[in-house]
Amino acid sequence: MTIDRTSAELWRHPDPQSTSMYSFLDHVRNKYKLEIDDYPGLYKWSTQNPSEFWGEVWHFCGIKASQPYSQVLPADAPIFPRPDFFAGSLLNFAENLLFPQNVNVDESATAVITVTELDGSTQTATWAILRDAVRKCSFALRAAGVRPKDVVAGFVSNHYEALVAMLGAAAVGAIWTGISPDNGVSAVLDRLVQIEPKVLFADNGTVYNGKPWSSMDKVIQIVKELKTLEVVVFIVNIPLCKAPLDIQLPDSVVGTEYSDFLNMTPDDEPLRFEQLPPSHPLYVLYSSGTTGLPKAIVHTALGTLIQHKKEHILHCSMDSTSRLLYYTTTSWMMWHWSVSALACGSTLVLYTGSPFKPHGYLSLPRLLSSLKVTHFGTSATYLTTLEANNIYPSESLDLSHLQAIYSTASPLPPSTFSFVYKAFPSHINLGSITGGTDIISLFGAPNPLLPVYVGEIQCAGLGMAIDVVDPLTGERTPGEDGELVCTQPFPCQPLTFWGPNGEDKYRASYFERFPDVWHHGDFVRIDVRTGGLTMLGRSDGVLKPSGVRFGSAEIYNVLTKFFGGEVEDAVCVGRRRETDRDETVCLFVLMCEGKEFTDELRARIQQTIRTELSPRHVPAIIEKAGGGIPRTGNGKKIEVAVKQILSGINVKTNASVANPESLTWFQEWTASHA
Repeated sequence: MTIDRTSAELWRHPDPQSTSMYSFLDHVRNKYKLEIDDYPGLYKWSTQNPSEFWGEVWHFCGIKASQPYSQVLPADAPIFPRPDFFAGSLLNFAENLLFPQNVNVDESATAVITVTELDGSTQTATWAILRDAVRKCSFALRAAGVRPKDVVAGFVSNHYEALVAMLGAAAVGAIWTGISPDNGVSAVLDRLVQIEPKVLFADNGTVYNGKPWSSMDKVIQIVKELKTLEVVVFIVNIPLCKAPLDIQLPDSVVGTEYSDFLNMTPDDEPLRFEQLPPSHPLYVLYSSGTTGLPKAIVHTALGTLIQHKKEHILHCSMDSTSRLLYYTTTSWMMWHWSVSALACGSTLVLYTGSPFKPHGYLSLPRLLSSLKVTHFGTSATYLTTLEANNIYPSESLDLSHLQAIYSTASPLPPSTFSFVYKAFPSHINLGSITGGTDIISLFGAPNPLLPVYVGEIQCAGLGMAIDVVDPLTGERTPGEDGELVCTQPFPCQPLTFWGPNGEDKYRASYFERFPDVWHHGDFVRIDVRTGGLTMLGRSDGVLKPSGVRFGSAEIYNVLTKFFGGEVEDAVCVGRRRETDRDETVCLFVLMCEGKEFTDELRARIQQTIRTELSPRHVPAIIEKAGGGIPRTGNGKKIEVAVKQILSGINVKTNASVANPESLTWFQEWTASHA
């Protein structure tokens, strides 16, 4: 069907020449004597001239370095092994966030606003206060023996103290990894045991849905299993929860409260930033764990910094007048993306709690209004929930200052695009965006120089040479549905995967499917006329209900640990039919001989997954697998075929299926549950 682009257009910037993106285009056009006057021309130049492009981003967006780079990128650098961008330079990630370049920031201006779902909880910190807190935290970490490349972990919510801990670790050159307290102990240990943290920052509790929830029982179990841990810093943010220092810690672990930890710093101790190479590790994020333990993905300081500054300044038009609230947890890649807005001089609004407390569906919009937020980020699920309940915030709230809404985690339905422009001010740039944990940034981005069309992500980000290829042949398929790939090096490629054989795991994850290109695992369409992207879902077995990405292996691990005597085998996949607004996680279990599947067993499985992992992991459908679990001849579980069958796709049984009758059963089950 041909779409009438005139009727499908929802937004255009009223003054595109006033934007940083246009200023950058104009700068590039004049410097390189180019005949380009629009974004497609700028994008083409950026992908065909990566060294020149990234060098211009360094200077235009402002990267602070104590030593300049000798070259941007080696000539004819391959995308794998990962090339070293900006070799020879020395810099510090935290310094770039605390002392933004090319920006005038008044140290008395507000840098961070922290708020929870409780009325009257708002706290602010100026740039001077934030810098001093990081000064104290970095000194305390050094005094605790933390050195560059040591790991500092956070079992923390999205608040000011978590930000200070991350920046303190980065100032020292340590590696930060964050996990939200709503995760269960098994999910936390699957991640942290791998990377052996030396210091753990831990919340004593959190508030969600109007109730205080203690984290201390989880922390006790986590600390006992982290054999390399030396210090636990307790953040007391919920007075009603258990006092941290009343608990018994292992003899090898020192416990201290956050305020005491920071207050050990002498008043005359300066704020020092370790000057490090651009490829120095900064963050560890985690894959979904589809085929085992979650893979620990190591991201670099400069790669993260320059990519985020490019996206925030050029694609999002953020500056020192901006206020960003991204509804996220510290586990999610979007937390890391959002806190980098400090490097633009922007104010961060850090929110913890339910998006629907204490004022129902208008809770977050009321915050946007009262705090005069300019850029709001959330999940597609949140926006579709507002749509489903006919919530129109602009009817009762002043949101005139809002400039952009960003939606990610799952595809935004076309109807929701139109809804947002009725529910919120029509002048906003609705940026449906896509990227991921793997690149800690975006492939598909917002753009002030392009229209917003119904159902489309506006564009591929500058310097990101993406394409669509046939799933079987790897050949380019312009305008067709296919696999999302990237064909040229980009600075936010991971450094490696943590641990033994990390480089082999890295290659296997992104470069084995198609030679010499990055395979991202998304099924996508790029419109040849608009350049817009339409996300069609994950192309592998990763589960993404409500945009929360996790792997089936996490579910299997719980079943093995707690139901080994009852459940012999299982398959867990996501179902998303053409008529579905979101993905539904479906778990089918094969019972051990002599055991029966009952409603009571279903309830126990649900509760155990909720406790050990999180409420987001609980499958919506748990049923008995009457035909067995499909496997290949060599014993590998066949998840993708089950997912496709449940989603209404006609699947032909492959000769490699050892028990094809199991797939026939899933086809029959799907037909009876349409």
